[in-house]
Amino acid sequence: MRLTIAALLARGHVLIEDVPGVGKTTLAHALARSLDCSFQRIQFTNDLLPSDIVGVSVFDSKTGEFSFKPGPLFANVVLADEINRTTPKTQSCLLEAMNEAQVSVDGRTYALPKPFLIIATQNPVEYHGTFPLPESQMDRFMVRLRMGYPSSADERRILTSGNPALSVMQMDSVLHGADIIQIQNRVETVRVDGSIVDYLLRLVEVTRSSPLIELGISPRGALALYRLCQAFALVEGRDYCIPDDVKQLALPALAHRLILSSKVNPTGRGGMQAGEILGELMDSVPVPV
Repeated sequence: MRLTIAALLARGHVLIEDVPGVGKTTLAHALARSLDCSFQRIQFTNDLLPSDIVGVSVFDSKTGEFSFKPGPLFANVVLADEINRTTPKTQSCLLEAMNEAQVSVDGRTYALPKPFLIIATQNPVEYHGTFPLPESQMDRFMVRLRMGYPSSADERRILTSGNPALSVMQMDSVLHGADIIQIQNRVETVRVDGSIVDYLLRLVEVTRSSPLIELGISPRGALALYRLCQAFALVEGRDYCIPDDVKQLALPALAHRLILSSKVNPTGRGGMQAGEILGELMDSVPVPV
């Protein structure tokens, strides 16, 4: 949850890659309820069209003009459930929204609500009827994380606490959208020492020079890690970053952006393998003290 909140404060988006039934939808809905924000769930399927997500211009016979009808993307927190089950054409309609918090329809631009967070999910086990996310899409997710199975104690509480969906609906908000925007503006004021910036850049550079990696971290990825470190420090109650922020956040912020060499993985997509390689490369970079 802390990583999701940090991504929200850094104006980023989250990809949750995990098996069904571990609480991905509940996490997104609970976050929206606790922030008193609007929430929309979009079930991605192979017949989903971009207009089903973004919206469509409808002709009004009374006025003789077209009026725009916003789609479910116009919400503060959007759950893109099983995003890899839809076609690349539909996946690509999210690129502008994720990068610029706006959409373009029929030559007109429409701003999305603020704050704006996309939480996308995909099943890493099942591949039948799925379309792998393109590199440009993966690069726009600030973090990729896995929820994993709960501990025995946590699962016991889940079983005995009643209906989880009802519990989420009864949650009280602790912040409003305007509060989140104020905190997002504070993120940019979190201090990052020059030695930490150099450490971050060395981590990025080692991914670009490694023979195990075909495509290293882009400047967008470096900036995402930088902003995420600032936001995470704020979540931890600090107005400054420490080297452990970079070390702790590098894997969830960078591993999904890597394209591995064909000698390592013929598909180029690493998953857990990319994380292992990145971890080994990180061990070769001295941590500032």
